Amino acid sequence: MLSVNELALDIVEDMLDYEEELNVRSRKFSNGATVIDCTNGGYDAAIMFVQICMGGLAGVNVEVDEVNGIPIPFVWVYTDHPALACLGCQMAGWRIELDDFKAIASGPARALALKPKNVYELIEYEDDTDYAVIALESDRLPNAEVMEFIARECDVDVEETYAVVAPTRSLVGSVQISARVIETALHKMVQLGYDPKLVKNAIGKAPIAPIMENEVKAMGATNDSVIYYGSAILTVEGYDEILKNVPSTGSPAYGKPFHEIFEEAGRDFYRIDENVFAPAMVVFNDVSTGKTYVHGKLNAEVLLKSYGLV
Repeated sequence: MLSVNELALDIVEDMLDYEEELNVRSRKFSNGATVIDCTNGGYDAAIMFVQICMGGLAGVNVEVDEVNGIPIPFVWVYTDHPALACLGCQMAGWRIELDDFKAIASGPARALALKPKNVYELIEYEDDTDYAVIALESDRLPNAEVMEFIARECDVDVEETYAVVAPTRSLVGSVQISARVIETALHKMVQLGYDPKLVKNAIGKAPIAPIMENEVKAMGATNDSVIYYGSAILTVEGYDEILKNVPSTGSPAYGKPFHEIFEEAGRDFYRIDENVFAPAMVVFNDVSTGKTYVHGKLNAEVLLKSYGLV
């Protein structure tokens, strides 16, 4: 069976070999744990960050496209292991809070800690390796104690524990959130009752939000990249009518920049309709019938408003 942590570790080692070129900085604690700070990383570091998040099971690239005639960078991502790469690795399924450190955790280490366990029961996967690789969305770096906590949860030695870290308000943060375009589609499909193991291949594309003035605006713009202009194409074995409800367009929260939705909810994520967290447009190619279904729409108006470009 594939070990997503071992695959991701290969990418981590490449990142460590090219720190200066990637503009990232690593630190090895006295307990042996390694942290890579990607705050100042560029596009190459962002691509590697996404590949680490997805357990080494995705292709990632960036390009420039236009939205209403305005040049915008886009990230596109594809995988032939959608359930494992997206739900088993990339999904932000682990919130780490230890003393004054807080982070949203994703990456293959989740498959060792089984965070959350029901996801791995659903996709029928559990990693078994001596290495733990985690990706943290945080404006602070973890200390040695946090890394020891992660190692314990993953049941590995702390010296074999690696973390890549980037804040939301950074280029790497913007890219890695937009690259969740497939993952948000799969997560929504699971919520609707569709078996993610029936998704055989997936490719997606989303604009990369500019670095905003503060963390709240950055959180809003990065979410809007997927909600209003993200698109995913999924190859499935069996289309179901429930899949028409996957795009964000069906949510009552849809229609405003996300930072406005967030403020109206009192900055409480749990008061926001979770159906909005999905791509704007999703295409399903059913290989069992040869038919293709298109749902949702792209919304340039709200996207550009969110980016401050109108």
